[in-house]
Formats: sequence, C-alpha cells, structure tokens
Amino acid sequence: MSLSVLEVSNIAKAYRNYGSEWRRVLSWFGLRFKSVEEHWTLQNINFSISPGEAIGIVGQNGAGKSTLLKIITGTLKPSRGHVAVRGKIAAILELGMGFHPDLTGRQNAYHSAGLMGYTSAQIDAVIDEIEAFAEIGEYFDQPVRTYSSGMQMRVAFATVTAYRPEILIVDEALSVGDAYFQHKSFDRIRQFQTEGTTLLLVSHDRGAIQAICGRAILLEQGRVIKDGEPEEVMDFYNALIADKENSSVEQIKLDNGKVQTISGTGEAKIEDVGLYNIRGEQVEFIGVGETVELRVRVKVYQNIPELVLGYMIRDRLGQAVFGINTHHLDQVTRNAKKGDIIEFSFSFEANLGIGSFSVTVALHDQDTHIGTNYEWRDQALIFNIVNISKNTFTGLCWLEQKAKVSYVNR
Repeated sequence: MSLSVLEVSNIAKAYRNYGSEWRRVLSWFGLRFKSVEEHWTLQNINFSISPGEAIGIVGQNGAGKSTLLKIITGTLKPSRGHVAVRGKIAAILELGMGFHPDLTGRQNAYHSAGLMGYTSAQIDAVIDEIEAFAEIGEYFDQPVRTYSSGMQMRVAFATVTAYRPEILIVDEALSVGDAYFQHKSFDRIRQFQTEGTTLLLVSHDRGAIQAICGRAILLEQGRVIKDGEPEEVMDFYNALIADKENSSVEQIKLDNGKVQTISGTGEAKIEDVGLYNIRGEQVEFIGVGETVELRVRVKVYQNIPELVLGYMIRDRLGQAVFGINTHHLDQVTRNAKKGDIIEFSFSFEANLGIGSFSVTVALHDQDTHIGTNYEWRDQALIFNIVNISKNTFTGLCWLEQKAKVSYVNR
C-alpha cells in the first residue's frame, strides 16, 4: 500500500486578541493573560491524500478553506496539529502570487520560480515555455502593474506549472481567467493527473469539482462536515447554501447506491415524480429524441403566496445538463393554500446522449431556491437514454444533422 503524499492531522488555527501590543510581545515568551480572546478558524481537521488523487475542497466564504491551504503550503503556522507532505508542492493561492508590480512578467516568473526552489538554470530551460503558455505577447516584458487580473493569472499559472509537481494546489484564482485559458489550464491539470500529480482544487464550480475530482471535502465553520464522493458532497453543499431557519438537510442512501439529498422548510413537499411517454405510460428507458412528460405532484402544508417548481437533468457524474423552472416559464403558482395538491408537468424531446441521467426537483419562491427553499430533492428520478432510431453519435446531447458534401475543384 502506497504512503499518503499529504496527511493533515488534528489541524486547528486560532487568532488571538491580546488587547495590547505589549501583551502580544510578552506572550511570545510564554506569559499568559486571562483576557486573551480567541477566534478559531479551523478545528480538528483530519484527512489524508493518496498519490494521484484529485480532491475538491468546498465550503462557503469564511469556512476556512484559504487558511487550511496556507497551512498545508507552510505559509501559515497552525495553532495545533501538523501536516506531513511527501513531495514538492506547487500552489496558486492568491492572484499574482506576490508579483512585484514594477517588475515585468518575465522577471516575476524568475523570482516566483526561484522561491519555489528552482535554480536559474532550471528556469532558463522553461522560461520560453512559460511565455508561450501564458500567451500575453509583448506584455510578458512589461511591468505587472499594467496587467489585467486575467493576465496575472496566466503568468502565475504558467510559472507554477512549468514543472510537474507531486502536489498541485489551485485556489479560486483560476476563476478570474477567461474561458479559453480556463480550458487550457484544466487540460494541463488533467495531463498532470495522468502522470501522477495529486491535486487539491478549491472551487465553487460544481462542474469543475465533479469533472476533475474523485473526492470532495466540505468545510463548514472551520470543520470537515463531509468527505466523500463529489456528487454526494456537492448536493449536500448546495442544500447547505439554501438552508434557512426551520430548514432541515437529510441524506438517504438509495437502492442503486446513490445518496439522495433532501432539504427545505417542509411548507410544501414533493409527493411523486414520474416520467411518461406519449401514450401516458411511466417509463425508465427513453429513446434519443423521444417526446416525454415529467410530472411532479406537490402537497402544500402551509399557505404560500408564491410557489415555483424547477427541475434539473444531470448526467451520471451529477453535472447539470439542463434546468428550468415555472418562474422562467411564466407559470408561477399564486396563493397556494394549505392542503392543496398541485401537479406540474413539463413536456420536452429527450435530445440527450446515451447513458444514465437523474432529475433534481426543487420547490421555492421567486426564481431560485436561495431565497426560500421549501424542498430540494436530488436523485428524485433516474432514467436511461438508449439509441433506437438515430445515427450513431457521441456526447451528452443529440443535435439533428443535415450534412452536405461537395467537390470544390471539379
């Protein structure tokens, strides 16, 4: 069995208020003061990571993600516990990596790579590759103070990944880049993964976490509250974001091994969800492009002035394929009364690729569940798409084709 490349053991971090600077200085020599105030940003953090694993770190703002990463990289000392690292770490924790604004991109690349432990000769060998990957043209030899945030990100990422590290840590900084560079960066990350690099990715992007990571860790108020399969953790995280007063979050293991997350206030509840073909038969297997109807039955337990139902189709990895709700379809239910039973239906052509899909259903007010979440139910329905009558194709969706081939030299 291979050793872990990273072990985080009982990590905790406290920030102390001593009331005055002289008390702070005296505390360095072991003197204690009863009036010291402590604010713990991390408590009892424990996990280990195996070689080649890709881990997503998620949590709301203030959950302790950035503090944890700084402790792992050694730029911040924990108040308690220790971190064991086996291998070289490359990290982008903050935009610009401490770039000096009056130095050029090239000079900052040399400086940053030097701080990472590379010699001048090693940097000389890859500086042209850094410049080419960053793709900022003549700005590479201009002062960084003239850069946009996206240009700083390009140079930072190109520098950090010029050599493949054993462990790569990427914070939310990548989110400032343009779509093209994000794709390019994630391609390099995937390449590193295939070559054995361990990845820690901090992101609010559910798609990125589920596409790249095989495991996710959820932090809340400085503690690990979930550590497991990305779809399950992200479903719980989504429910946590929507959690309000008098709300509850529950996870149930289904017969197919998946974990269903249900959250909400319970003022309205989803009673039944079914998918039906044009003959009115409930179906589990659907042909590509077949017309189907999604029916959702809801029972109202308290008077609700505005009720919206939405659904999301997800692929087998839990990534969103399509979503809509009655608010965007101008079908908001007004003044629902206690005891009402309401049936919602959505008809559409299942122009999806071959595979297994799930349906998430949500009851809320206004246009999203972030305001008032009456019930959010993941894995409410599982269905399969099969190709019965279409041409052979690949991908997540079916697009009707009209192809034309003609000679231009005859």
